[in-house]
Amino acid sequence: MAVGPEQRLNPEERANLTAYIDGELTENESRAIATKLSLSPIARREVESLKKTWDLLEFLPRPKASLVFSERTLTSVRSLESRVGFWDQAAGVWLAQAEKLAVCLVVAAAALALGFALVRWAWPDPAARLVRDLSIAEHLDEYKEVGSFEFLEELAKSKEFGGSSPSH
Repeated sequence: MAVGPEQRLNPEERANLTAYIDGELTENESRAIATKLSLSPIARREVESLKKTWDLLEFLPRPKASLVFSERTLTSVRSLESRVGFWDQAAGVWLAQAEKLAVCLVVAAAALALGFALVRWAWPDPAARLVRDLSIAEHLDEYKEVGSFEFLEELAKSKEFGGSSPSH
C-alpha cells in the first residue's frame, strides 16, 4: 500500500513510536516510520502529539514507591522467576526420563534380537530335518511293506540278489 499525504500510522507503527523516538528500533523499522512521517502530515502530527504528551509527563510530580510496594514487587518477580525455573527444571527432568526410556527401549530391542538369534541357532529346524529325511519319506511305503531289517538281511544273502548262500 502506497504512503499518501493522508496516511495514518497503523497500530503496529503506533506501538513502535516510543521506541522510534528513543532510537530503539532496528534500522529497517526506523527507516519505514521515518519515510511515512516525511510523506504524511497526519502521521507527523501523531508523533508530535506523542512527544508533547511525553514532555508534559516530565512536569508531573513523581510518586515515591513505598517500601512495602517495592518488597511486594520484588517478591512477585522472584516467584515468577522460580516458576520459570520450575518449568525449566521440569523439562529437564522430563528430558532425562525420556533419555532413560530410549536407552531402555534400545537395550530391550537388542536383547530381543539376540534372544531370537540364539533360539533360531540352537533350536532344531523342523524343515531341515524333513529335508534330511526326505529319501526315507519318499520310500516309506516300501519300508512298511518290508516289515523288518531281518527280512532285508536274509534277502540280501539270498541267491536271487547275488548274495552268498547261508551255508557260506
